[in-house]
Amino acid sequence: MMRVALFPNPLKPKTLEVAKNICEFFQPKDVTVHAPDTIAESIGAHPLSSIEPTQLNFLISMGGDGTILKLAHEYAQFDVPIFGINLGYLGFMADVPLADLNSSLHELLEGKYEIEKRIVIHGSGHFGSHFAINDFVFHRGRNPSLVEITIHEKDRLINSFKADGVVIATPNGSTAYSLAAGGPILTPDLEAFVITPISAHTISNRPIVVASDTALTVSVSDSSEPIEVVADGLFSFELPHKQHVTLTRANRSFKLVNLNRRDYFSTLRTKLGWAGKLDPTQSGH
Repeated sequence: MMRVALFPNPLKPKTLEVAKNICEFFQPKDVTVHAPDTIAESIGAHPLSSIEPTQLNFLISMGGDGTILKLAHEYAQFDVPIFGINLGYLGFMADVPLADLNSSLHELLEGKYEIEKRIVIHGSGHFGSHFAINDFVFHRGRNPSLVEITIHEKDRLINSFKADGVVIATPNGSTAYSLAAGGPILTPDLEAFVITPISAHTISNRPIVVASDTALTVSVSDSSEPIEVVADGLFSFELPHKQHVTLTRANRSFKLVNLNRRDYFSTLRTKLGWAGKLDPTQSGH
């Protein structure tokens, strides 16, 4: 018997109605659906508290990429793959549109998918420790002007960025804040981190891609106020002068369901609105 946990985002229109439809779809197919206790009964699911984390096969996220990130953090103990249904707009992880919902659920049941294991960043410092699926962002925070953020790899200086901040992202997060700041897109299978300065004072400063087994130490030079450190846009900490944060590859992975008929580059073309011919053989040359 398959067991799934369904997580609707109540802020999205018609989410609970769609969740009921999903429960009805699974009911005759020997699939048990669980949901957070507060909404389980209303959508026809079993309460999440009635199951052990190890008994689940999948988490089903209903929303956008932000919903997936919140789910992955809030239910980190459920170390199972996430299947993302896109009820938002720009979803790189939640890439199953409502129009394809039934066919996609059939493919899930038929095993027509791959489980992608994407790397995660672990951050440690005076605040304790945390992980990020997308990125750690170091931002000037309350400082009224640019700050100088220094990054070392062990005892070797990588660079000091005089900027509004720096984004250190995984390949999964390369299409989020890092991309908006001018960083490159890394395919999800790469084992690397990208360091992207935010509005750097020196225009020759460019993003740097480093291997994921690199231990990075991030500190801030003299500044009037502590800078802000944000993990996945969900958790924030202050980093004062003379303190540092160490970033390493986490000993866990972020597991995402990718249906076989879905292609990463197709998702990029669609979500980013890239123009051009899809088939070069039709170029007329």
